[in-house]
Amino acid sequence: MLETPRARRGMVTSPHHLASQAGLDVLKDGGTAVEAAIAVAAALAVVYPHMTGIGGDGFWLIAEPGKAPITVDACGRAGAAVDLAYYASKGASAIPFRGPLAANTVAGTVSGWQKALDVSKHWQKPLSRERLLDSAIYYAESGIVVTRSQSELTSEKFAELKDQPNFAGTFMPNGQAPAEGDIMKLPALGATLKRLAVEGFESFYNGKLADTIAADLARVASPVTAADLQNHQATERPPLSTTVRGAQLFNMAPPTQGLSSLMILAMFDRLGVTQAEGFDHIHGLIEATKQAFIVRDEHVGDPDHMTVDPAAFLDDAKLDELARHIDRKIALPWPHVRKPGDTIWLGVIDEQGRSVSFIQSVYFEFGSGVVLPETGICWQNRGASFRLAESGWNALKPGRKPFHTLNPAMAIFDDGRRMVYGNMGGEGQPQTQSAVFSRYGMFGMPLQQAVTAPRWLLGKTWGDESVTLKVEDRFDPALIQQLRDAGHVVEVLGSYTGTMGHAGAIVLHANGVLEGATDPRSDGAVAAW
Repeated sequence: MLETPRARRGMVTSPHHLASQAGLDVLKDGGTAVEAAIAVAAALAVVYPHMTGIGGDGFWLIAEPGKAPITVDACGRAGAAVDLAYYASKGASAIPFRGPLAANTVAGTVSGWQKALDVSKHWQKPLSRERLLDSAIYYAESGIVVTRSQSELTSEKFAELKDQPNFAGTFMPNGQAPAEGDIMKLPALGATLKRLAVEGFESFYNGKLADTIAADLARVASPVTAADLQNHQATERPPLSTTVRGAQLFNMAPPTQGLSSLMILAMFDRLGVTQAEGFDHIHGLIEATKQAFIVRDEHVGDPDHMTVDPAAFLDDAKLDELARHIDRKIALPWPHVRKPGDTIWLGVIDEQGRSVSFIQSVYFEFGSGVVLPETGICWQNRGASFRLAESGWNALKPGRKPFHTLNPAMAIFDDGRRMVYGNMGGEGQPQTQSAVFSRYGMFGMPLQQAVTAPRWLLGKTWGDESVTLKVEDRFDPALIQQLRDAGHVVEVLGSYTGTMGHAGAIVLHANGVLEGATDPRSDGAVAAW
């Protein structure tokens, strides 16, 4: 997939073609980029349930022409009863990645849908919630067609998911992983989406639906309570920003790793690389990633508990200093802490040039694996990343936000172009963002080619303890050897592997032309008119 789709009136990209179409239909009905993004996010929660859901968190970057971008942080906090003593009473020395003990934070994403509507309400008369959730409700009730990735991941994680509360009854018909092409209905989730449409998105946290969710959580022995739901709120915040040659870049502030994504590109820009796809390009980005991740792992977490201002690391002098630490010929040795995650990213630009870069996740595939019995919500396990420690990086505390790999990106070019881009993939998110943006924004590669081109991932993947530099086998063998000669421990993977995540991008040109890209590694599509 190398040809870049183009259009004039509006464009959506997401990792599932039906979700992209749901967003486009909202645009055609006169909806805004924010409204289309909600339709896409809701549809993905149904048709791509292994990657996302309304039981997770979300982060938004929203922009309208002539105004600075804003962000919406819809990250849930740890429950008030979620402390060290709670896990000690359960005999746990660490928070498990699956099960009720992993379902320990509020699911924030639905609050983000409402906050995004609130911050964009001055744009025009809104569409109804029923219209925004129409496609998601239809697919939940009539049935989704199981994708290969859903089938494979359910089978791969069968042992750790099959005994989680209500999981098998929801996602394992006849006690087995579904086959690709099977039809799967999610009636309880469909009923919950209908209630959200009628009762309002706030009802997830306050009201009769919230009471039902809280009762569900208690029934499956999650420590999250009705009071935790009531105390949650999404917040509007300014983005972090930095400049590179010809563009200003925007991303999310902590608790996300958006700082890393900005630092990688800003440091790489300082290296003055002039040729794409060669050793200087790939090695330079990998080494910039290492410098950014060192900062991230020491400092980034819940902003209420951070001791430094993240913007300080985007100061020109600081970036200059860190860039000087990059050896242009030799790889920095790299043992590193793993940051996994499965997620969806979506982008929308509407006919008025208003843009959304949005990312939503339940963390691991199917999150905690816990499905709430009455509401059909699969709850996230984002809080499994907390450390059971009294203090320090990402230490568990009641009401604390967990560290997030999620980070939607946006760029405004000096020539008037506006770009939304992002990807799923945990640790790989900043790395793939650097690949896609540098290829398109710095070296002029066509947009779809920039997403399709072979990628790399530094660090661990799920179920694998190696900290190798993983590269797709479509790279030039001579380049792979150069990387090995420089000291990188290279592991060659197959073509178009899902290990590299699912990326996408939309660019709005100054003349009104839209270009979009979706990842051939996903089930996605660009939908436009």
